[in-house]
Amino acid sequence: MRLDVGRMRIATATVVALLLGLVGPLLVGCHGAGPYGHSPKYVDFDDETAATAGAREYDPVMVQRQPDEWRKGKTTLFGVVLDRTAGPSGQALLKLGVRRLELRNLCDNADDDDSCRVTVSDKDFGVVWALVSLHGEDNVGPHAVGQRSLLRVVGTIGQDVSPADGSPVVRASWYRHWPALFYVTRASARDMRQ
Repeated sequence: MRLDVGRMRIATATVVALLLGLVGPLLVGCHGAGPYGHSPKYVDFDDETAATAGAREYDPVMVQRQPDEWRKGKTTLFGVVLDRTAGPSGQALLKLGVRRLELRNLCDNADDDDSCRVTVSDKDFGVVWALVSLHGEDNVGPHAVGQRSLLRVVGTIGQDVSPADGSPVVRASWYRHWPALFYVTRASARDMRQ
């Protein structure tokens, strides 16, 4: 049996090139904003883009003035969890302080996207209750949805209001979660930069 070293080298080089051609794009594709949005600007997930299509940004004044109109379509909002209790059918009932998403995220280092954090307004501009079916680690565990978590919720405003304070109740069809300390508010601008 005679070994043809030249052919083996060509075959080995071909296999390596093929693997790099297949795996390389995956490695590049894996680096991105990640689950908590580490990027200078807010980045939607693919399913988030689909979920928010046709949804209106929550406006507490207009919801109060035109409740029937706002119940007809989807609504999207960002909110910081003020309270979490058990809701019907295993859902979580979340009291949210509604926040505005900032146009740019704050970053510790302008040259390192991993230092950027999703950034929302300092102050609430209304209260909403949300019924959300939480999944996996968002439901139980060290990073579960709890007080001071940030959520983006997409859903419909129901007919009912919260018996606690009369605020609207949103029935979530989709959500995205940032545990406390995985996002920042505009107040962090004194310590971070854009």
